[in-house]
Amino acid sequence: MYYWIGEELEFPAHEFASKEGVLALGGDLSVERLILAYSNGIFPWFNEDDPIVWYSPLERMVLYPDEFKVSKSMRQVLRKEDFQITMNKDFEGVISNCKSISRKDQDGTWITDDMKTAYLNLHQMGLAKSIEIWKNEELVAGLYGVDLGNGVFCGESMFSKVSNMSKVAFIYLVQECDYTLIDCQVHNDHLESLGAKEIPREEFLKYLKGA
Repeated sequence: MYYWIGEELEFPAHEFASKEGVLALGGDLSVERLILAYSNGIFPWFNEDDPIVWYSPLERMVLYPDEFKVSKSMRQVLRKEDFQITMNKDFEGVISNCKSISRKDQDGTWITDDMKTAYLNLHQMGLAKSIEIWKNEELVAGLYGVDLGNGVFCGESMFSKVSNMSKVAFIYLVQECDYTLIDCQVHNDHLESLGAKEIPREEFLKYLKGA
């Protein structure tokens, strides 16, 4: 049985999360609740027409910048420099593309209209940031996430219309933005190939509190 959140601005203890990482259902996507969630290692992830689902996985996928790996092929892409990189120039364009772009083996998107509005609100408060990649003045790739000012960037989503350009955005995030830890939330093979690894939830939460 899952914990249902009411109007109170609170979450249950992490130990109540299911083995899949589901901590609670319901609540809202207000700025206050999102700040509380991210500052405590909790994030929302749900589909259209479903209740809001809040996660606190037992294992957390993270990347320490000094463990980041850039492949030889990507170093060659970076040397071409036939693109431009900006930060926070078009947050809405980035999240809109992340929402609408077709992804292999995925039906639809988890970025609902309410989610988009919520992160735009965070961005307006300086708590959500984006990196954009441009070619010939066209937005071709980007990523966005939450930055609570503690040295941790909580990555949310990325998109790419041109091969390798989302990787360029990620490399810029890791190498140029002076974060001490990139929160990748859950495991995937691509992030692991870049140097990301899973750490126990308790270790991640201690890091958040220390940061």
